[in-house]
Amino acid sequence: MLPLLLLIPLLGLTWTPVSALPCPQSLPSQSPPSTVNSVRPADVAVLSSIGLHMHSSELSKVVSRLQELMTLFNPALISPLLDETNLYRPQFVQHRTLVEQVREVSLYLQSNQAIDADGDWKLVLLFVQVDQLCACEEQQVESIIRATVQEVDEALQVLHSQLKRTIVSVALWDGEYDTFQNRLCSCAETNSEGELRLVRAMLTQVLQESLAEHVVKKRWHGDRDDFTVVLQDTPFITDPASIASGRTPSESQASRQTDEMMVQMWTNLLQPTSGQHNTEDNGMIITVPCPSEDRPFIRTEGNSPSYYHHSDAAPLLNPVTGTELPCEDLSPSASPPTSVHALRPGDIKVVAAVGDSLTAGNGVGSSPNNLLDVLRQYRGLSWSIGGDENLTTVTTLPNILKHFNPLLTGYSVGMGKQDTPQAFLNQAVAGERSRDIPTQVRALVARMKNDSRINFESDWKMITIFVGGNDICDYCYNSLYYSVENYVRYIREGLDYLHKEVPRALVNLVEPLHITPLREMHIDTSLKCPTWLVNILCPCVIRPKPGSKALQKLEDLNRGYQHVLSELVESGRYDTRSDFTVVVQPFFREVIVPKLPDGRPDRSFFSPDCFHLSQKAQTLMARSLWNNMLEPLGNKTAKQEFSAEIILKCPSKTSPYVRTYNNSNYTYGGPAPTPGPIPNWGSDFSCLDLAPSDSVPTSVHKLRPADIKVVAALGDSSTAGTAAKAKSLFDLKREYKGVAWSIGGDATLETVTTLPNILRKFNPSLQGFSKGQGSKQKGFNMAVAGAKTSEMPAQVQALIKAMRENKKVNFEKDWKLVTIFVGGNDLCNYCMEQNNLSPKNYSHNLMLSLDMLYKEVPRLLVNVVEILQIDPLRTVKKNDLGCTLMQRANCPCVINAEENSPELEEIKRVNQVYQAETHYLISGDRYDGREDFTVVLQPYLRNSFVPYIGEGQADLSFFAMDCFHISERAHAELAIALWNNMLEPVGRKQAYNNFTYDRSKIHCPSEAHPFIFTKMNSIPGLPCPSSIPVWVPVVVGIISLLVGISAAWLIVSCTQKKHVEGAVEMKGTGF
Repeated sequence: MLPLLLLIPLLGLTWTPVSALPCPQSLPSQSPPSTVNSVRPADVAVLSSIGLHMHSSELSKVVSRLQELMTLFNPALISPLLDETNLYRPQFVQHRTLVEQVREVSLYLQSNQAIDADGDWKLVLLFVQVDQLCACEEQQVESIIRATVQEVDEALQVLHSQLKRTIVSVALWDGEYDTFQNRLCSCAETNSEGELRLVRAMLTQVLQESLAEHVVKKRWHGDRDDFTVVLQDTPFITDPASIASGRTPSESQASRQTDEMMVQMWTNLLQPTSGQHNTEDNGMIITVPCPSEDRPFIRTEGNSPSYYHHSDAAPLLNPVTGTELPCEDLSPSASPPTSVHALRPGDIKVVAAVGDSLTAGNGVGSSPNNLLDVLRQYRGLSWSIGGDENLTTVTTLPNILKHFNPLLTGYSVGMGKQDTPQAFLNQAVAGERSRDIPTQVRALVARMKNDSRINFESDWKMITIFVGGNDICDYCYNSLYYSVENYVRYIREGLDYLHKEVPRALVNLVEPLHITPLREMHIDTSLKCPTWLVNILCPCVIRPKPGSKALQKLEDLNRGYQHVLSELVESGRYDTRSDFTVVVQPFFREVIVPKLPDGRPDRSFFSPDCFHLSQKAQTLMARSLWNNMLEPLGNKTAKQEFSAEIILKCPSKTSPYVRTYNNSNYTYGGPAPTPGPIPNWGSDFSCLDLAPSDSVPTSVHKLRPADIKVVAALGDSSTAGTAAKAKSLFDLKREYKGVAWSIGGDATLETVTTLPNILRKFNPSLQGFSKGQGSKQKGFNMAVAGAKTSEMPAQVQALIKAMRENKKVNFEKDWKLVTIFVGGNDLCNYCMEQNNLSPKNYSHNLMLSLDMLYKEVPRLLVNVVEILQIDPLRTVKKNDLGCTLMQRANCPCVINAEENSPELEEIKRVNQVYQAETHYLISGDRYDGREDFTVVLQPYLRNSFVPYIGEGQADLSFFAMDCFHISERAHAELAIALWNNMLEPVGRKQAYNNFTYDRSKIHCPSEAHPFIFTKMNSIPGLPCPSSIPVWVPVVVGIISLLVGISAAWLIVSCTQKKHVEGAVEMKGTGF
């Protein structure tokens, strides 16, 4: 096992320069190495990069971090990228080809006086940028690969002739987020996202293989002792999450991906070892390998042979793709049936299909080693819709049906995309998901209606729908978007359209295949499957570890997709007329991966990418679909065992029909009970220990929920309850204070969820909560709609006055809970009042308010709810007057700012500074001088997000009609989250919202810790007796500060002594 370094990304920290690399092999060779096969990382004197261009921002970061890492081995390392030959120098910008860049670098290395051109060992990184290549069709891919390989060869020839003592490491790079493919390729506008993704992945894989073959063929790896070329094993590709979501990752995500790709690059440069550590799925820790004692060198073919060979895995045998049909009675009905339940195979005149690449036919006819050919769509061989040749050579559902009706039409032939004439009624599109089925269905119906070969009204049609694999492949990056509910919603929309528009039709709804067995193809490395390629195409299936929660979630989703189709059909939704029905065909519910005699998976059932299925597999799929069609409902085969021989079944004399629920004497279970409308936003309460303290506590750190006698709240419209229950635009100004999350007290917890209604379970005599509408019963709800932080001191003064004057409140002895939430209006108006609404003023006004409470109010715990992230509000949209006009009026600086504009970025920055200033104010000791007073920051809105019901579609049930104020549902969620935050220790509080409907989300105080958490009682093992002197926390804070300053001074002093020269800062990362 390699010794490992640990990179631990920490928010907000920049690690000090590292004085020494904790690797046993960090020293250079005792004497300069004489051959390329014995060069250690510390022997490398020069690191240079070729292939970067002015758009290579991500690659530049990766190379920069690699240079920092290698400088730890050799502090005197020279790296032209970061020094004289900067990426953005004019000559580098204009030198677009690799050869031109190579000549520039060679000249620099030979002329730089700091470099010994003959004696220094040089490491040259030569990058081939896949995202600079534009390919839309297979023919283009082939020509691009030839041209690229030729360009790389010419660049290597120049390096070979000009440089001595050089290791050239060639790598494919596809890690830029803003790619040229998206901006320059014409097919980016015409091809689907899935098709583009497939083409790009295939291009990368085939280019990798082609370069590997070329390096071996030209013997670039070993014709000189002082020069070699190595092709890095795997390309560098943007994390699949970014590809799947189609969005640029956040700054923190991008930074982490940069670190991961740097580690991959570094690992590729070292000699490989058995048991090499896998850096994936290690949470927040990235492992960086060190050179080992027995393998300490930069990897070359001489010291770590890995010559490229074509796969010697189980060959794709020439499978038997024809089928014998043993049926004798092939006749149709005496006259065309009027009922779908009396439909014989010979009555079917039209076939059609929609779906993804398995129906489009990608790679079905590809030869074993022709990976590029997987881009080709063999629609004529497609299992459910292909019509090439006949059943004796090609087994497909249409070729079976042609024995019953030679005049069958609609099937696809040959090769091509869905818009070609030969595709006909095969409207499946590679890479598409359930969301695309409605579009495909509409295109299919349009073709049916407009084709003279089809009598749309009279002909019986069989339509096969099979989709869902790509949804499952990407679900882990957006579990809501790819939820079971959304999956069935799109299927339902497609079926609804067919039901409405198409007469005389039977729809085969094939369950999504059980996809996890695919993992078996990528566990056994002897199969030599391109696993990294499938990791792009289907990351959520390949990446999870065995036995992990992620894998179980995938299984649950897969089963959910399958189950929900039966629920949909058994609702009877599509059996309202006699000439139309939908039948679920479940043969893919369980999949048994075929095995060779030695127990390994049989690759012959897969296309060269080990992802798509070969003609051998599709032959069995066609047989299984046909047999499912003839099996009665309730007794259909639900397992696909590819290694088993499948004999075609025949219609019987007693049941000559394609099976439906009616002719199977099958009774639908009926639809699952439809949940009724949610009557209210109340919550269930399960806490058992509701008792107060034995005696009234004198310390706020010993405060139980039942000890609280008075509640109060300060803030703006969200606390005032503005528009919370508005039913029309005229209600938007009304204040529904009784349902306000932190202070409302309407009804009971069972129907209205608020913080006071939770507390009333502990103390029914609670005082201060507001009720109803308006100000008559506002209690101690002092919030004012539209208020900014500058108005908080006035609200505090009004609160103190009201408390003192209230006869039901014992101002001196009653324990009080005050919740403060403010700042949204500051951000919404920041662009118009930047001076008054600066973060310093925000913090200052909050401080004045807390100071007044600290000075004047005894026995008080203050909740300060951290200001939310406000920019997600921009995603809350609806095309009506309330949303479009009033949202802008309420929050102009956020809503009106252009996307990616400096103004919006400034709002985001100020938002974060507001949060930071609040944390700084409260985390100090300013309010620790009294035993009966504390302020607790409740951070559950720090990383707030808007709940979605689809991609980019905000759930408007959380908002009022103006898309700005929050609804009663959101008030309930805020109340639950606040209460749960109060029961979480400081430093371990949940810092994000979880807006999902669940009546049982309210937590309970534990027996071990029955108190509301404060800073003091959150420290494990620290007693909180009421007798602790007030000076204790002050002294502890001062001592901790002094110790920290002293330690920091010592570290800096030592570091400066050891790093007078060559110090390297690893930003955001520490060893």
